Amino acid sequence: MSKEKISFDHLLEEYRLIWNNRLLEAVEKSSKETLLDAIKRELLDENSHPRIRKSTLEKYFFAIKRVSDSTVSLEAKLQLIKIHNEVMEELR
Repeated sequence: MSKEKISFDHLLEEYRLIWNNRLLEAVEKSSKETLLDAIKRELLDENSHPRIRKSTLEKYFFAIKRVSDSTVSLEAKLQLIKIHNEVMEELR
């Protein structure tokens, strides 16, 4: 496996594939900021109505499972899981 890091532009493309081309707010943000913001919103379940929101831990589990089960490259999966871990640490 290559030790080369995948660009945030590429990771953002892969993330969009996993989440069915979900629209991500990217007006004035870099790919990195857009990706981090999207992951944070996903873990906080901000895309759901407040009455049906799940816990951050549940959302983390589902997000990691979805990334793991996806068809993106192994390197992209590892990078996305690492970013999810970092965002989750910030939220704790």
